[in-house]
Amino acid sequence: MLFEVASSSLPAERAVSGTSAPVGIFDSGLGGLSVLRAVRAALPHEPLAYVADSLYAPYGERDDDFIVDRTTAIGEWLVARGAKALVVACNTATAQSIAHVRERLAIPLIGVEPGVKPAALLSKTRVVGVLATAVTLRSLRFQTLLDRYASDCRFICQPGHGLVQAVERCDTSSPELMALLAGYLQPMLDAGADTLVLGCTHYPFLDEAIRSIAGDRLQIVDTSVAIARQLERQLDTHGLRTVDTDALLVPRFFSTADGESQRQLAASLLGIDARVGHVVIPSRRTRPLSGIA
Repeated sequence: MLFEVASSSLPAERAVSGTSAPVGIFDSGLGGLSVLRAVRAALPHEPLAYVADSLYAPYGERDDDFIVDRTTAIGEWLVARGAKALVVACNTATAQSIAHVRERLAIPLIGVEPGVKPAALLSKTRVVGVLATAVTLRSLRFQTLLDRYASDCRFICQPGHGLVQAVERCDTSSPELMALLAGYLQPMLDAGADTLVLGCTHYPFLDEAIRSIAGDRLQIVDTSVAIARQLERQLDTHGLRTVDTDALLVPRFFSTADGESQRQLAASLLGIDARVGHVVIPSRRTRPLSGIA
């Protein structure tokens, strides 16, 4: 078995080579399932392994060193178990750690970033809303995107406090969630925004809620499809594509928490009913918390 489950220690390392090795997809929690959905649609024959660091989510409330530490540890864990490529399906982790992790991992690495460029191309009013975590919005990577692509646009940047937590508990439509979301969106609409950038991979699961508030007044920019295309290009470039078969492979799911919310969300929103394995992935910042010397 490629990915063995551990409850108190790391699984034994088991390298897998060749095109039958899995693509690792990692997020601080459940938001990366939106990226997994797009990857699975584009590459249905690729084996996928998804790791949610839900024990320490959300990363948007963590300091930069913690984010780098966890992203590196989980990337190394996936590589040690044979991952042939890694998708960091978390805007916050990409913004704060992608350069560091690229230096540590000798496999193709795909990050995510808010769709500032496509939003600037789409907007007719030249007013664009951005929902993202506070860490993403303050990052140099995001500010560079604004400087590069948004010189003639007004970008209204709103930290989505509470939205990640709502998705993590499978809440995509409660009255409390709708009120919170409306409070974020209405000022954008009042300012004339006609485009909304979803700057966190959790937020596509709120697509229906957003549309119920904004109707057709906002074009929604979700970069998950572009991420899947970039992964496909990287696999082709490096000769790592799995030979097509008739089988639609079921992804393997892992969580540093109990995994029940992950199982529920995968079942309800992706139509995948699969067991979620619990894993312990220690790192420099979390060894004391996990009781590992």
